[in-house]
Amino acid sequence: MKTNQSTSAVLMVRPISFGFNEQTALTNAFQNHTDLSADEVHTQANQEFTDMVAKLRESDVHVTVFEDSDSQPKPDAVFPNNWFSTWSDGHVYFYPMATESRRVERSYAAVQALAKEFKISETTDISPAETYGIALESTGVMIFDHINKIVYGCISPRCDASLFTSHALELGYKPVLFHAYGQDGTAVYHTNVLMGVQTTTAVICAEAITDDAERELVISTLKNTGHEVVEISQAQMSAFCGNVLELQNSDGELFLAMSQTAYDNFTDEQRAVLSVDKTLLPFSIPTIETIGGGSVRCMLGENFLPKK
Repeated sequence: MKTNQSTSAVLMVRPISFGFNEQTALTNAFQNHTDLSADEVHTQANQEFTDMVAKLRESDVHVTVFEDSDSQPKPDAVFPNNWFSTWSDGHVYFYPMATESRRVERSYAAVQALAKEFKISETTDISPAETYGIALESTGVMIFDHINKIVYGCISPRCDASLFTSHALELGYKPVLFHAYGQDGTAVYHTNVLMGVQTTTAVICAEAITDDAERELVISTLKNTGHEVVEISQAQMSAFCGNVLELQNSDGELFLAMSQTAYDNFTDEQRAVLSVDKTLLPFSIPTIETIGGGSVRCMLGENFLPKK
């Protein structure tokens, strides 16, 4: 059976109690305070979310929208790609999160929403590791090359090296670990702001990987697996150019989902390379991006589960 890099179905969580998260801001340099009132933030974030769902569906991508309860504040719930992963054999994994405020996002109800239309054969919960201060925030920190069975990750408070390695091997993937730093010298908090792997291309902020040997390993691994590498600068990484995700529709047409900010900050040449076999699909999400410190890729929980 042919392995696809990308999925044609995603889970998205409506931003019911979206806002600035003080806990995550300690390790996420991409978050920004706002002068908007809580009501204004809520209204704008919801509109951005609704528009994004509509545009994905227009492109024939299947979107399961989970309407989260507001019983307890979950300022980052709109970024569900950090607490679960799904697999084509029907397996679902739940992951350990670094900050307490985000642990409440793990939602069996959201997975039950998927189970209405998709087959779930098994669930594995590795989140108890967080009791020991160990985090592995799913596809936020693990960038999978599904075709070549390789997974890339940058070590940070949200990506424990030993758990990353053991989980990769359990899944049958070769782990490629490295260290990466932003312009201010802090560790890049999630690998998926630094890089994205597509079927034929890979976007990466190579200059953030300061160790020569580690950088060479990552770039050569990408090139040796047939990817055309699109290198972005630190400034482009800050504009979320690395936070992109390849999707496909039911006809197998490929798309590259990104924010309008990211799209505007790619060069014409980079956009040309990325659009050879993919339609670039930009979404305008300035409120979510600026306050939440995460972009389009973080909002998309990939759903590889088989249809019922």
